[in-house]
Amino acid sequence: MTILTIKIQPLTAKNFAPFGEVIACQGNDFFYINEQQTERYHALDEVETDAKVGLSIFKNIQSTQVPFEISMLERHPLGSQAFIPMQGQAFLIVVAPALDAAKPDLNQVQAFISDGSQGVNYHAGTWHHPLLTLEAPSDFVVIDRIGTGPNCDVYSFPHVISIAY
Repeated sequence: MTILTIKIQPLTAKNFAPFGEVIACQGNDFFYINEQQTERYHALDEVETDAKVGLSIFKNIQSTQVPFEISMLERHPLGSQAFIPMQGQAFLIVVAPALDAAKPDLNQVQAFISDGSQGVNYHAGTWHHPLLTLEAPSDFVVIDRIGTGPNCDVYSFPHVISIAY
C-alpha cells in the first residue's frame, strides 16, 4: 500500500539546505591558480565527522526507473556523507527530516534530481535513501567517515512511498 507520492524537484542550494549542501561550481566564487589555467572553487563544503575522512568510489550498477517506490531510509549520525558524480550523470536524492530521535518524518519526504554537475553533502544524521541513478553504471566519489563504531541507522517503512516526476 502506497501512502504518498513524492514529486521530484530540481536540486538547488536553497531547497536542499535543510538536509545538506549542494556541491557545484555554478553560483560559487573561484580564483585562478596554476598560471591562470585553472579555476579553483575552494572549500565548497566541509565534512562533519568525529573520525578520519575517506575518499571512495561507488559504482552504481543498477539504474532506477521513474516512477519507483521506496521502503526505507538510512542515516549516518556520526558524520556527513558527500556524493559527487564522476561522469556528469543526473541522479536522484530522496531525504526526510527526523520525526524524533529514532525515525524520519515520512510525511515530509522530499525528492530532488541533480543535473549531473551537482553533488550533495548530507548533514550528519540526515535521513536519506541510498544512491539512486538514472543510468548504469554510474561512478561517484564518496567522501565520508571511515572511523570505527556503528554509523548507519536504517529505518524500514510500514508502507511504501512512490517517487515520480
